[in-house]
Amino acid sequence: MAHATLTLTMPDAVWIQQISTAYPDSTFRVLAAVPGSETGFALVRIAGSSVPNIVEDMDDHPQITELSLAQWSDNEATVHFETTAPLLMFSARESGMPIELPVEIRDGEATIEVTGSRKRLSELADQFGEFGLQYRIEHVSERLHESQILSERQLEVIAAAVDAGYYDTPRCCSLTELAGELDIAKSTCSETLHRAEEGVIKRFVENLPNVDDEEPLEEQIASP
Repeated sequence: MAHATLTLTMPDAVWIQQISTAYPDSTFRVLAAVPGSETGFALVRIAGSSVPNIVEDMDDHPQITELSLAQWSDNEATVHFETTAPLLMFSARESGMPIELPVEIRDGEATIEVTGSRKRLSELADQFGEFGLQYRIEHVSERLHESQILSERQLEVIAAAVDAGYYDTPRCCSLTELAGELDIAKSTCSETLHRAEEGVIKRFVENLPNVDDEEPLEEQIASP
């Protein structure tokens, strides 16, 4: 499973691009969203000094077909609305790649996080292109459960070492003492720790930016 953070720019003709760039100091935080067959529904929290004007502009925009207020103040409002241009929702639906919520939009740019297979990420990028969304990749990493990195025994020994203070500075537990607590030979304890540390360190380095990969995910979902 790959985890990616991307920054998107909507087409100029879309309402959120127009309104968010008209009020660049305001934030639009998408709390919930669901696509319909031809429209989309969302719950968005708007924050900034121009909230009344933003809500009025949204209500008047032809791409917003329905709007109701769930919460209101001079500097913040939560609105539920229907739109004919839910490009993010349509992209997620067509690619089968859910976008993690909340999503924050500010001054025409949306930052999103997605987790899925390389194939789905590639299909999501294709959908962005279909809907005219420009994007740049901020970060990509492989997201694995610790059980995919370490064996059950390695997890047990590492956890015991942390609890005993083996990795503290200064060290609160020696290798001999740790092996005694686990009732295993010192050599076995050392070997298990080394193999566990190897797996953790290699996974950490693989996820660092700009570390070469045989087949970088960035290239698979790069803009055409």
